[in-house]
Amino acid sequence: MTELEDLREQNAKLRKRLQRLRRGEREDLGYLFIVTYGRSGSTLVAGLLNTLPGYLIRGENRDALHHLFLFHQKLMTESSRGPKAKLRQRTHPFFGIADFPPEKSLTGIRRLVVDTVLRPKPETRVTGFKEIRWYRPDMEEYVAWLREVFPGARFLINTRDHADVLKSKWWADGDPEANAEHLVETEGRFLALAESLGDAAYRIHYDDYVADPTVLEGMFAWLGEQWDEDTVRATMAVRHSI
Repeated sequence: MTELEDLREQNAKLRKRLQRLRRGEREDLGYLFIVTYGRSGSTLVAGLLNTLPGYLIRGENRDALHHLFLFHQKLMTESSRGPKAKLRQRTHPFFGIADFPPEKSLTGIRRLVVDTVLRPKPETRVTGFKEIRWYRPDMEEYVAWLREVFPGARFLINTRDHADVLKSKWWADGDPEANAEHLVETEGRFLALAESLGDAAYRIHYDDYVADPTVLEGMFAWLGEQWDEDTVRATMAVRHSI
């Protein structure tokens, strides 16, 4: 790359940053998502994270962001359904679809989610949510998309002993054997996801940290936050929905 090309690239980055600032977007936010299944102790995990100064981890949203993922993916596919020149013709049934702007879509979705779902406060440093509906067939593609929407996003994988999970009323409906198979398959995909994400993911297990809260010290180190055993134990002493 020549010096002139380097200057042009830097200038383009500065223009994009200025545009983001003009739109009121936060550049300083970190993003953290809890990946789990129902009755795994994830509400307690969110409660522990929210004791950290500057953290604001929201609860479930019934996988609302997955609809935004499908919106983005559908338009990406349709914008490539044929020669660009033809798709730009006013006589074409899909007139205009060729110029779908992926970057604007990702930026707009990020701002929409931050403004309506996450709603960080001025003092918020890290925001995100916990969700139990990660079991869709396209989970891996969805997570990859989330990392595009939320640069630097990290994922906390939370599991629990399957026998205790399946005893809860939340899992009472349906065939017990099918539920057990679904749980095994889902957790297997979670662990494979964690492996593929490397340092962007961290695994915790409910039964381990309930028996010995100090095992969470590793999670705090992964987050880059100070370990406070007294606060952790005090938070865990308050009943959360599990």
